[in-house]
Amino acid sequence: MIDLRSDTVTRPTAEMRRTMANAIVGDAVIDIDPTVDQLERDTAAMLGKPAALFMPSGSMSNQVGVRIHCDRGSEFLCESECHIYQYEQGAFAQLSGLVARTISGDGGVLGVEHLRGTIRPEGDHLVRTQLLCLENTHNQWGGRVIPQESIDAACIWAHEHGLKTHLDGARLWNAAAATGMDIARMVAPFDSVSVCYSKGLGAPVGSALVGSQSFIDEAKRIRKLFGGGMRQAGIIAAGAMHAIHHHRARLHFDHESAQQLAYAASHVSALSIRGGRVDTNIVILEVDPMWGTAGELQSRLFAGGVDCFSISEQAIRFVTHMDVTPEQIDRACRILPEVMAAVGSYR
Repeated sequence: MIDLRSDTVTRPTAEMRRTMANAIVGDAVIDIDPTVDQLERDTAAMLGKPAALFMPSGSMSNQVGVRIHCDRGSEFLCESECHIYQYEQGAFAQLSGLVARTISGDGGVLGVEHLRGTIRPEGDHLVRTQLLCLENTHNQWGGRVIPQESIDAACIWAHEHGLKTHLDGARLWNAAAATGMDIARMVAPFDSVSVCYSKGLGAPVGSALVGSQSFIDEAKRIRKLFGGGMRQAGIIAAGAMHAIHHHRARLHFDHESAQQLAYAASHVSALSIRGGRVDTNIVILEVDPMWGTAGELQSRLFAGGVDCFSISEQAIRFVTHMDVTPEQIDRACRILPEVMAAVGSYR
């Protein structure tokens, strides 16, 4: 089976397993775990921020971030299809008493033109707007890389209006690989950033929240509140540290594999690529209703040896990653049109 459901399905490499087995550990809750501490220092340095905090998941990193930036009962702005709003169970409301104001962007991009007029005026009847959240890469728009000029302008606008800024950068490593930009430059406009080790980088678990030292000091308290304190976490932190130092350089291979899949799909009349392009390692295909549903296509592909996700009634997602070989990608590129041709849709 060629598993293209997500880049979270990867398994630790043999070298990563050895690194994890040999990790020096301590109690990260009551003291310091040396390996966790080193991971946090390395991550903060890479992103050009003063401090970082290791977290079990990207959802926790995001939710701790928005909670610190926003007073209870306040509001944050976000793109209508972003992960924080769509795929984290409304945790900002359940856990922190916050409201999300969603704004439809242009292919996942929130420009200043979309943001103008969204901050509520001060008044006894109105919620206070306190934060702008962006996502890069944008999951629901096929791993789209958000243009840096748009990010810079949106963050300048937010800060000029007294808002804090947070980036959901779960696959920020992919954005940096695709653009060749320095990752610290990419996140410079943000007050806080969440990054994930267990997606494109192939670590078994973990994310980090980065920001100022005072922000991270408060984040440590909120992480404990949310149940994210981990004891001898150096065992998993070692996997993440191996990933950031050894796996970032190979991300372009995943992007090339995604381009191969997109090219194969472009020759199928019943399929179209969401947004018209593929930037990184995610390919989202829209299925013509005249052919059938995404769920039907998923089932047919699974029977043919390709596992992927149906993400809506008419959209299906493939994610390339380090556990997929070039031979498997070649085979997936043959299976996709063959499955479609079986019902007469091959161009």
